[in-house]
Amino acid sequence: MIAENEAVLANQKTERIVVFKQLIRELLPEANILSRFSQRVAYATDASFYHLVPELVLLIDDLTQVTGVIKVAAKSNVGITFRAAGTSLSGQAVTDSVLLVITQKWSGLEVQDGGNLIKVEPSIIGTRVNQALAPYHRKIGPDPASIDSCKIGGIAANNSSGMCCGVANNSYHTLQEMSIVFADGCHLDTGDPKSVESFLCSKQDLVTKITNLAERVKANAELSEKIRHKYRLKNTTGYGINALLDFSDPIEIIKHLMIGSEGTLGFMSNITFRTLPLNNHSMASFIVFSNPEDACDAIDTLSYLNISAIELLDYRSIICVEGEEVLSNIINTLSNDSIGLLVEIQAQSDIELEQLFLMVNDQLKKFSEKIIARIPFTSDSKKIADLWRIRKGIFPTVGARRPKATTVIIEDIAVPMNHLSETIRNLQYLFKKFEYADAVIFGHAKDGNLHFVFSQSFDSPEETERYQLFMNHVTSLVAEDMKGSLKAEHGTGRNMAPFVEKEWGKEGYLVMKSIKTIFDPLGVLNPGVVINSDPSIHLKSLKSMPAVDEVVDQCIECGFCESVCPSNELTFSPRQRISVARKISELRGRVHLVSPMISPLERQQAKSNLENLENLENLE
Repeated sequence: MIAENEAVLANQKTERIVVFKQLIRELLPEANILSRFSQRVAYATDASFYHLVPELVLLIDDLTQVTGVIKVAAKSNVGITFRAAGTSLSGQAVTDSVLLVITQKWSGLEVQDGGNLIKVEPSIIGTRVNQALAPYHRKIGPDPASIDSCKIGGIAANNSSGMCCGVANNSYHTLQEMSIVFADGCHLDTGDPKSVESFLCSKQDLVTKITNLAERVKANAELSEKIRHKYRLKNTTGYGINALLDFSDPIEIIKHLMIGSEGTLGFMSNITFRTLPLNNHSMASFIVFSNPEDACDAIDTLSYLNISAIELLDYRSIICVEGEEVLSNIINTLSNDSIGLLVEIQAQSDIELEQLFLMVNDQLKKFSEKIIARIPFTSDSKKIADLWRIRKGIFPTVGARRPKATTVIIEDIAVPMNHLSETIRNLQYLFKKFEYADAVIFGHAKDGNLHFVFSQSFDSPEETERYQLFMNHVTSLVAEDMKGSLKAEHGTGRNMAPFVEKEWGKEGYLVMKSIKTIFDPLGVLNPGVVINSDPSIHLKSLKSMPAVDEVVDQCIECGFCESVCPSNELTFSPRQRISVARKISELRGRVHLVSPMISPLERQQAKSNLENLENLENLE
């Protein structure tokens, strides 16, 4: 019966896609409609460990196109997913339905108010925004490690933060205005009084429901306190329901709910941010403690000072970059319990920087007996860049060194500062318990934000079960024992969707489900992401990483190279070619595998797809 129901649903989906394709050809040029199997496979991956081949890929160039496509999706009841750089880490930029790729034509930028504001379109890369602001001695607040590759659309849609951003300077807190296209194609420009007036009149039902929901949350003292606690930490698990407490104006609530909504509530066609002063004077140091407890005591002490960044690296994350010359005198002093802290201070003048350095140094003297090694504070820009290159290189370095045929997984949590060392110890215990010998921990320590990276194979039921049990323990540890965030800055996606209720409780989760229904009653915007009723969705559509070539096998498909790739948007990028190459390897194995689990029809389909991909003309 279950199989029959699934077959019926699949047929209904196919029929809707056929209707959608017919209607879409009236809106887009043929060159913007990618339907060949090789093209769809090329977009089947993002930086996460999920792999979903879209039924159709649409290249979207402007507001008219995206509005038309959204209206057709609603009419056809076909799910659509927006994609900017595709560097998402939780599976929020892939789909088995229709993928809307926001092209480079969405790269508009306008500096306003002498650099105090900047209006940007979703396809511009974060670093390029800061380059435009540099002459005004300003910058945007979010500073994710992937800022050289990720785009503003993704930064806002995931409420990305980063090294120095903390909570106060993320997209949510620096948002000024926004233009939105809703699930029915309706537009709202929050910076245009006429647009706001028209929206309030035409969308009274949505406005009333959001206003009533906010009032209900404010009247619930227990839930309100939980929300306040959660957003003292970095938190991107579920929707940003702090907007329901922080604002009374429905327009402010709506535009702040869009931040971190991962394309499930609407499309942000442009965003205006308040900018921050650019501190051109900086110093950095690398300090090693013998254990997590001493390191976290130091972090707690230093966090009361105006320190830009305190990045934590555990023993394994340090030794994975041991070839770096800047660490050559430190590596031999380490033990398995060692914790390194990359500390950076910034100021707008040399005098201010010197004063801050003296205060930081004075506090560090309290820990002199607990520090086992250090690279002294330096203002040398090259040495500072070397230290940051080490920190930013951990994820790709661990990924490149992973065993063959495994994928690399990066998780992202935040806990109250008084639980930080305990959380590190517990994670290390879980790594040992579930035999993740290559797992490393690093992160933005002054925010209680930890990332941990490990390699994982999904080529057998046993391996998938190992991952499932591990994640069950991690989510219980973080959400229940530590009262923390299961996702601090990487977004919920598919990866953490089954655990949103576990973190927020029944009442908080019902509020989030209500938000999704109010904004997207048909459920066509990025279905399955953030809100998902399938408790096993995080274990489905897992990425296969078959061995292909010594060089290719190192790639983790993060997409960081695409922003500087000359082939990007002209032909397949290296990531896309690698994705296709891996699919070819997977299909070859499937065609030749002798197993009763593969039906003759499935084998024939695999053979057909393989022939398609092996045709070099299809590799663009």
